[in-house]
Amino acid sequence: MSQTIRLLPFAGADGATNMSADEAVLESAVKGVASLRFYTWTEPTLSLGYFQPAADRDADLARLPWVRRSTGGAAIVHHHELTYSLALPPGAEWVSREHWICRAHHIVRRVLAERGVESRAVICGEEQKLGPVVCFLHQTPGDLLIGGSKVAGSAQRKMRGALLQHGSILLRRSAFVPSLAGICDAPGAPEFAPAALAEVLTQAFATDTGWTLTPGAWTAEELEHIPAIRTEKYANRDWNEKR
Repeated sequence: MSQTIRLLPFAGADGATNMSADEAVLESAVKGVASLRFYTWTEPTLSLGYFQPAADRDADLARLPWVRRSTGGAAIVHHHELTYSLALPPGAEWVSREHWICRAHHIVRRVLAERGVESRAVICGEEQKLGPVVCFLHQTPGDLLIGGSKVAGSAQRKMRGALLQHGSILLRRSAFVPSLAGICDAPGAPEFAPAALAEVLTQAFATDTGWTLTPGAWTAEELEHIPAIRTEKYANRDWNEKR
């Protein structure tokens, strides 16, 4: 049976607001509301994984505004990228036979292939760590690669049976981590604007899942709660530096 999922408006925000919004959609998923949203960052921002020490910010990365994510993994420089957030309620009807990280990356891979950009997923046994701090230098099963460079990575968090998955799709090289090439840096790759790519990925997600994606707005409860989460956690220096 087809499921209905709320498609939230494409938007850009600062790091603390983006992470607070992701936590809000997870809380709504606990109550039975499934959501998908795509977003960008209003300024280059570093996010650390939930368990990552704040001291991992080296001299170069320490220049950036930063936030701690609610999911694990290593540091991400959010600059020339598109970010997605998928929140699914508890229940067997939302479970995928394929791990959701792999499924999301396969959707991205098909969209890229349709536009002449070849990519592949890392498989078990190919894991490698090319640097100590930055997530996109850690290549783990399911990550999406173009010519050996990681261009898509995702992480998850669960709450009372609900699932939050958010991930970064690297579009272009950032001056803050020039060693990391994005999709548009690949030879012959077309230009992908974040909003346009979000629209194409939305259509591909609906086709892949067979679900109905319905454009929707934030609820009044969410709009009230996001600033509260932001103040308590993601904009709170003590919370961000707790490790």
